[in-house]
Amino acid sequence: MKANIFIRLSQHLAAGLLMVFFLGCEREIEDLELATYSSNPEVFIDGFSPGLNYAAFGGSVPTAFDVDNSVTWNNSAASMRFEVPNANDPRGSFAGGVFYSEFPRDLSGFNALTFWAKASQAATIGEIGFGNDLGENKYVVSISGLTLSTGWKKYIIPIPDPSRLTAERGMFWLAAGNIDGNGFTFWVDEVKFEKLGTIAHPKFAILNGEDQVETSFIGISKVISGLRSEFNMPTGVYQAISIAPAYFDFQSSDPSIATIDENGRITVTGGPGNTTIRAHVGDVEAEGSLTIQSIGEFENAPIPTHDPESVISIFSDHYENVPVDYYNGYWEPWQTTVSADFEVNGDHILHYLDFNFVGIQFANPTVDASSMTHLHLNIYLPNPLNDNAQFQVELVDFGADVAGAMTTTISVNEAQQWLTLELPLSGFSGLTSRSNLAQIIFVDVNGNIPSFYADNIYFFDDGGDPPPPPPPPDYIPTEPAPTPTHAPGNVISIYSDHYSNVPVDYFNGFWEPWQTTGSAEFDIDGDNILYYFDFNFVGIEFANPTVDATSMTHLHVHIYLPNPLSSNAQFQVELVDFGADVAGALATTITAGQSQQWISLSLPLDNFSGLTSRANLAQIIFVDVDGNIPSFFADNIYFYSN
Repeated sequence: MKANIFIRLSQHLAAGLLMVFFLGCEREIEDLELATYSSNPEVFIDGFSPGLNYAAFGGSVPTAFDVDNSVTWNNSAASMRFEVPNANDPRGSFAGGVFYSEFPRDLSGFNALTFWAKASQAATIGEIGFGNDLGENKYVVSISGLTLSTGWKKYIIPIPDPSRLTAERGMFWLAAGNIDGNGFTFWVDEVKFEKLGTIAHPKFAILNGEDQVETSFIGISKVISGLRSEFNMPTGVYQAISIAPAYFDFQSSDPSIATIDENGRITVTGGPGNTTIRAHVGDVEAEGSLTIQSIGEFENAPIPTHDPESVISIFSDHYENVPVDYYNGYWEPWQTTVSADFEVNGDHILHYLDFNFVGIQFANPTVDASSMTHLHLNIYLPNPLNDNAQFQVELVDFGADVAGAMTTTISVNEAQQWLTLELPLSGFSGLTSRSNLAQIIFVDVNGNIPSFYADNIYFFDDGGDPPPPPPPPDYIPTEPAPTPTHAPGNVISIYSDHYSNVPVDYFNGFWEPWQTTGSAEFDIDGDNILYYFDFNFVGIEFANPTVDATSMTHLHVHIYLPNPLSSNAQFQVELVDFGADVAGALATTITAGQSQQWISLSLPLDNFSGLTSRANLAQIIFVDVDGNIPSFFADNIYFYSN
């Protein structure tokens, strides 16, 4: 079929060239009309439309897509079939790719991409849309989390501004991952562009519809965020879609202060002075605006002076940085902080907006800062402070699974200037190890810091002796916990050397700002035990995957209180189910005579009040109810069936 297309195209080109040759004497070249592209709306109707190709995404299973002649919508001749792989499939981790046209098409006469789809089970497609052309991807549109059922259903993806799509090559694209580790199959049929009269009332927004004010400097460049679009669908419900910046027409009220290009990149060009950025799509004004208050020339952070041989750098243009996984993990659902990093005169700056907390991770490999004495960072608060602010820095060691925090007070008159923080590692309470540091977390303790810049984040040795780790507990058990006797087939183990444990995210999440509990791990006669100190509460999380304890009857824990009790203590255990979003708690009384010995707790799951489901258990939380337990050891934490 492709060969015939090329033959016909060659014939048309030859004929066109002959006509130009013969008519050249009678018409000027500029009088000729520009060639128009095909307005063929079909993508896949019983097969590929002319000139359509498929390219799998890198990392996907290359053979995940195929043409199916047996499972089709409305008895059509063929459909598109996608086989989503199981987790850990050596061929790839997902199914996905791009259907692109060899020759551009004029889609300006349509207002939606439509298709029919179904799946072998209830499933969710990560992203699906059009505009990905394996090139500039200028007019990409997608829907995230598209839900499919086992029956055929028609889906509609609106085109934000059809007038833009006069030469589009990206006809269709998608990406789908497994469900709880299991693959599935889904089918797509009758993919085409249509002119529908049933979608209306488009809404657009920049900055998520908010009117924001930001201090900036000459030379700062950033991309505007929070682009949104939604359309009223035939069902009467608004459908949100993700759209590329090129659909928006951006305007700056004073281009001498800042300009913005078609890709949404703002560049501050002058100052001092103010300008406001707004946008519209077609005839529709977008909600939200950004007022930039340019102070003028940017002042870079102070150049660090520490010897490179005494530095382990996380982020700095003045040192060689270690590998970093990310500078903003965006830990949902609690985090609001987004990034708008920029570069000024070759100097890269981290910029955090809507700040509540944010994490930098460098776990591959972790950092051994045992010989370092301090953490250095430069920060700049671009917004004036109404009151003193509490800026907290937390360090997390993945090897020992411990964390420590240190808080710095920033006064009102320290805003809008570079601050240099050099924090002694010995001041991070609870950080009993720093040989496998993997995270730096910044926290706005009292909500006074809406945004900040950061630069020159690194560990350094000041030349003195490295601070010693916190001392071990005064009293360590001389014997390991009793060996559990429950049959392995009746056990789901979280922490025990006697069973095969499920994957655990962490044994101490160190949930700021309320938690004080630090943690460590000890080996007693070859048996590993957890140690929690400065105890108020502590959480163990095992959410990837969660635990189905529906068939279990009890939770078992061995605990050991190394400090004598002056009175009875209330030790509470809480279980949290992420699937049903429910939790239940059960408190146990520990008498004064039970300290300094191993205690075996077997807690009936039916007695955890409020725990209406345990099909997706993800957290175990220990709580010192009345403040009588300064520390404890734990071992053999598991669910079992009695």
